[in-house]
Amino acid sequence: MSRRDDLRQQALRQLQEFEVLMRNGHFDYGNGYHGRVYLNPHRLFRHPSTIWRLSQDFLEVLPGDLLEKTEVVAGPVMGGALLAHTLAGLLDGRRALTHPPCSFAPFSSRGDHDFFLREFYAREMSGKRVLIADDVRNTGKTFERCANLVRKAGGTVLATVEICDRLEAVADAGVPNFALAEYKAPENYRAAECPMCKAGEAITSF
Repeated sequence: MSRRDDLRQQALRQLQEFEVLMRNGHFDYGNGYHGRVYLNPHRLFRHPSTIWRLSQDFLEVLPGDLLEKTEVVAGPVMGGALLAHTLAGLLDGRRALTHPPCSFAPFSSRGDHDFFLREFYAREMSGKRVLIADDVRNTGKTFERCANLVRKAGGTVLATVEICDRLEAVADAGVPNFALAEYKAPENYRAAECPMCKAGEAITSF
C-alpha cells in the first residue's frame, strides 16, 4: 500500500471517529430526502486542530505539481472557506521563503447555494491559478458554480478538492477532482417513500 492510500484510509477512519461521517442512522436531509448516512462538517471544524491535521495529510495526497502551481485557494462559506484558509497557510509553510505567498478567497453566500465573489476577492483572482476547496462533495454543483465565478473573475481553475467525496456527483467543474477520503453512501429516499419512516424508525438527532 502506498503512503497516499494509507493516508486516505486513515482519514476515512478519522472521519468516523470524529463523527463527521455518521452511518447507520435515519437522517432527514432537509431537502425532501432521507438516508442512512450523514456527513456533518460542523464536527469537522469544531476543533481547529482536527482540520489542521487532516489538511496536512491532504497536502501529502495532492499532486506536487498542482500544489506548486496554486496561487489562490478558494472555498465556499463556511466549511469550504475554513478548509481553503487552512490549506493556503500550510501550503506556504512547505514553500521556500522566496516563493510568493498563497492567497485565500471565500465565496460568499446569499443562501440556497447562491454564491458570489466580493469585488476585492474577484480582483485577487484575476490572472491567478486557483484551487477550489470544500469540506464535502455531494452533487458537485457547488464546485461548478464556484468554478464559473473564478473564470468570470479572470482566474484559471486548476482543480477541485474536498475532505470527503460521497461519489454521487452529477455536475462537473471541468477540472480534476481530488478527495482525501471517499465514501459511497447507500441509496437516499424521497421522504414520502422512506422505508425507515414506514418502519417507524425515529429520525436520528445529534
